[in-house]
Amino acid sequence: MRRVLIVDDEPQILKALDIDLTARHYAVATAPDGATALLLVSRQPPDALILDLGLPDMAGTDIIHGVRAWSPLPIIVVSGRTGPADKIEALDAGADDFVTKPFSMDELAARLRAVLRRPPALEEPETVTIADYRVDLGAFTVERRAGTGEAPRLTPTEWRLIAPLLRNPGRLITGRQLLRDVWGPGNEKRTNYLRVYLATLRHKLEPDPAHPRHLITVPGMGYRFEP
Repeated sequence: MRRVLIVDDEPQILKALDIDLTARHYAVATAPDGATALLLVSRQPPDALILDLGLPDMAGTDIIHGVRAWSPLPIIVVSGRTGPADKIEALDAGADDFVTKPFSMDELAARLRAVLRRPPALEEPETVTIADYRVDLGAFTVERRAGTGEAPRLTPTEWRLIAPLLRNPGRLITGRQLLRDVWGPGNEKRTNYLRVYLATLRHKLEPDPAHPRHLITVPGMGYRFEP
């Protein structure tokens, strides 16, 4: 059964979509705000995301950016905004489709079937090797490549932080982008978050955390993953 996450701050819309898609044999989860949505996506990634742009705690486009930093899951925007600029902004952020409210449930279901039929992006690596570990970004698992010993377990926040780095080897990702994508807009100056979490990730994954070879800090700029 395909899993769909619906994000909307209008309870009646959440209920209507939940009932209709459940009747169409989808496993449905709902979220009334962006923070809950990002948490649910990180804990149990759905097969598709249906997202309203106007949420109480953050812009829908910020959620799209946050998800796109580490996941190619299909995103359908469902919004009352009808201006072309809003549609372009959502699509440029990484949405796969845009449906304007009010809408027909049959049309939304058809668009959902269409995005779920699309093959996953092949250019993004699902399994990445870092030091002694093999990290599966699709299954959210870490395994030792050889030898004995228990592999580390990563928290949801650590997964959201490390995934964009591992998916883009050799590429600098700014601290502001990581802070915005992982913790949400308004947190771009909380650089202490990055220092604490990167230190923890190095202790879990680097052979010599004091002298990291893979999770590299670029002073004043951001971070980079070196295979």
